[in-house]
Amino acid sequence: MDREIARGIHETVERMARAAGIRDVETMIGSRSEALTRFANNTIHQNVADRGRWVSVRAQIDQKTARATSNRFDEASLQRVVDEAIALTKAVEPDSHVLPMYEPQPVTPADRYFNTTADATPEHRAAAVTEAIRMVEAEGQTAAGIYSTEEEIEAMFNSHGVSAYHSETMARFSITAMADDSSGWAKASATELSQISPVDLAKRAALKTRLSKSPRELAAGKYTVVLEPAAVLDLVGQIFGDFSATAVSDQRSFLTDRMGQQLFGKNITIRDDVYHPHQSGTSFDGEGVPRKRLLLVDAGVPREIAYSRSSAKLAGVEPTGHGFALPNEAGEMPVNIVIEGGAASIEDMVASTERGVLVTRLWYIREVDPYEKIMTGMTRDGTFLIENGELVCGLRNFRFNQSVIELLNHVDALSPSIRASGEEAFDMVVPAMKVNEFNFTEVTRF
Repeated sequence: MDREIARGIHETVERMARAAGIRDVETMIGSRSEALTRFANNTIHQNVADRGRWVSVRAQIDQKTARATSNRFDEASLQRVVDEAIALTKAVEPDSHVLPMYEPQPVTPADRYFNTTADATPEHRAAAVTEAIRMVEAEGQTAAGIYSTEEEIEAMFNSHGVSAYHSETMARFSITAMADDSSGWAKASATELSQISPVDLAKRAALKTRLSKSPRELAAGKYTVVLEPAAVLDLVGQIFGDFSATAVSDQRSFLTDRMGQQLFGKNITIRDDVYHPHQSGTSFDGEGVPRKRLLLVDAGVPREIAYSRSSAKLAGVEPTGHGFALPNEAGEMPVNIVIEGGAASIEDMVASTERGVLVTRLWYIREVDPYEKIMTGMTRDGTFLIENGELVCGLRNFRFNQSVIELLNHVDALSPSIRASGEEAFDMVVPAMKVNEFNFTEVTRF
């Protein structure tokens, strides 16, 4: 669906709303196509493709607003969704935080659509997966994972003249290699298909499986750890919902009363940058506000947070373009995280560690203390003992209880940043980290 088709849909919605006496209306339009090849036990067992589209209409009457959504685009269905949005708007209570609909501002597009990704065929995915499986199988291991390609568009229009459009492609490959008593994992995503090498990811997963064979048990305690980028994403990624003006105002953010203080180590700088070459996503927010680059943490000091239009109005500042679609209770959140890296490689970090643990990734992460950002979770798919600068053996997995604030105060080295994929809902650009005093609380049973 191109911009002009989307614009035509909005014009129809606006005409219908005005016929009902409603002048303020917003239309969000999206379409998404995804194809996925899934494999397990060294065999491709599923190939699926899904295509869908949706239209979401928000009506506004003074400070009352509500939304209705449909996946049908014929005239009668558009009329129905407009009528539903208007009826819901009339039924809700006024909200003093609702502002007049956004007036248009220029949006710099983020070009993230690649035909090579959009045109990927089942045959291409099957051939790549087969090569990856053979790599793992040659090691006497069993492979499981997915290879997916997708394309999507998102468009936003309102009756005040907002007209924003974004198109994007994405490829993802994830593989777990398994042996009798060990496993290894690798995952990558990119908007352009050629930036992912399934066979290289398979080699990495198979190597981790082989090196972690016959894992030993190491007593729980505080250790120097080398966190690979996926592990950094999974753990440090838990804190960014707190970089929200609404969360800070509600005093449910760990940044409450801490902005401008030296909270992390001086080697920690974090940005939100939708235009970073390894990032993805729209360059406008849920009301059509252009996303601004934010300096969230400057040399360990929290400097900026995300503002929606509503929270910005309350604070007397400009919105940053990080608000969610209205109506919502969450407010806003930075979603294009970039943690600045350093010059050390993972091999350098291992070589400089007298005794410690290398962690491939984490999972089952839960929050224990929201103000100190203490998280608990477990390691998996490649945990190794480091002694005298070398990987000695695989280790049985650990459970940890670790404050992310403390972790970011004990970072000894950083690798160059890459686009990383993990358990988190969205990918980030992060480095590997060598961290001192990481708190493992117990050895797990598996």
